[in-house]
Amino acid sequence: MPADRTEVTEIVTGLATFGAPDLATALADPPAAFGGVGEDRWSRLRGLAGEGRFRAEFAAAWANGSCFLRARDGLRGRPPEVVEWKGPHRPPGVDPLPADLRIDHVYLVSCKYNSRITLNVSPRSIFAAPGDPGTGDWFGEVAPDATQALYDVVRFETGLMGALPDRVGALSPAQRRQLAVALGRGRWTSPAAAEAYTALSGAVATGSARRWRDRLHRREREQEATLWRFLRVAAATYFVLGSDATRMVRMRVGSPWDWRQSFRLRRFDVAPAATRQPVVTWAATVEDRDAGEERTVEGHVEIRWSHGRFAGPPEAKVYLDTPHHQVPGYWPLT
Repeated sequence: MPADRTEVTEIVTGLATFGAPDLATALADPPAAFGGVGEDRWSRLRGLAGEGRFRAEFAAAWANGSCFLRARDGLRGRPPEVVEWKGPHRPPGVDPLPADLRIDHVYLVSCKYNSRITLNVSPRSIFAAPGDPGTGDWFGEVAPDATQALYDVVRFETGLMGALPDRVGALSPAQRRQLAVALGRGRWTSPAAAEAYTALSGAVATGSARRWRDRLHRREREQEATLWRFLRVAAATYFVLGSDATRMVRMRVGSPWDWRQSFRLRRFDVAPAATRQPVVTWAATVEDRDAGEERTVEGHVEIRWSHGRFAGPPEAKVYLDTPHHQVPGYWPLT
């Protein structure tokens, strides 16, 4: 289901830029100049549209692609010679530009529909000092006592006392998966386990925020680089086409060159948050050079186990809480 929705939003956004009169016409005879899709996917999209599935996504993507075709910042009414879809594969190495579509080898487009997540990475890459190898288990590293306390409770309550080691750090990958299956994805096994997880969440958030502050103040321009990373400010200008809960999102995202011409970072603050899972909030205070005033952009980082409780290494999801149209460096498409 998520894969179908993603393909609808990305492919149909690109399809609309060719200027067909309507979606049905475009899907019936898709342009040969649209690379990376293939007949199997076109057939799948025609089937989804015919069944009436993802109706809102089809409509929003078509409207956004059509807008980009007309926009002065975009194609200015000239249908493209070629559109390329990156698809579900990951490019080799680090992807510096978050683009799903490339138009005429020049225009890079990121399709962002109803998602506030800008990054999904390891907690170490955000909070720890560069070069710090760590242990691979962020929870056990920043909150060892709380992690062990929760493990002691759930190892007993799942009946796995004899099957699992005494120390959480000694778990093998197979034993981690075994424990995750026993715990499931619903409520914790008891109020005691839930209370232990709440304590763990607070300890992880506090420890992560402390390390993050140390990192941000240790290196020159670390704060600016972090903000650009969270906002996905990349080496070249690209476009974001999508929607959020309240409006269509049609933005031009400037490069670092553009950003510094218009803005200056004044402060970057982080703090642990009291929630049911480990969360660290972040807020950047930015000077708008043209307006002569300060603006604030906010977000948060959620830290959780991947693939279930205790199963995989913790991951950190970065959320942008400020609406796109209020973010410094995101200019509305004209």
